[in-house]
Amino acid sequence: MNHPEPFTDFHKRWALLTAGTPDHFNSMTIGWGAMGTIWSRSAVTVYVRPDRYTWNFIKDSEYFTVCLFPEEYKEALTIMGRTSGRDTDKPKAAGLTPVSCDGCVSYAEASETYVCRKIYMAQLEYDQCPDYAKAIYQNGIEPHYMIIGELISPQF
Repeated sequence: MNHPEPFTDFHKRWALLTAGTPDHFNSMTIGWGAMGTIWSRSAVTVYVRPDRYTWNFIKDSEYFTVCLFPEEYKEALTIMGRTSGRDTDKPKAAGLTPVSCDGCVSYAEASETYVCRKIYMAQLEYDQCPDYAKAIYQNGIEPHYMIIGELISPQF
């Protein structure tokens, strides 16, 4: 396994955030995230808007996964990000193979999978966002939720 590159993995490589069970789950492509420590725990922080289908899965799940992929899967991640799981089998459309991973869902094609136990969740406050970020939340779009997960696997 490669060691994570916390300043580039989300922004440049993207990732798949998945929540739910192997029988009922959804994944979405993310470009925002952070890896680090909080409360003396290794942690992964992700951001999800409440209008995304994945939101209900992450809100109701104790665990989630973040998967990174080799460069050749960029088109698959594009499909996973532009397609709604409400009415489409996204993994099938993207050519990805979901696999069970510690009771969560990962992908056979992933080069790295981080299994996280949700330890904190809060919605970003519009008034606290910098002006350049407020433009994202126009026309009734609610701010993202920040979800912090304690890294369960792998351990660093």
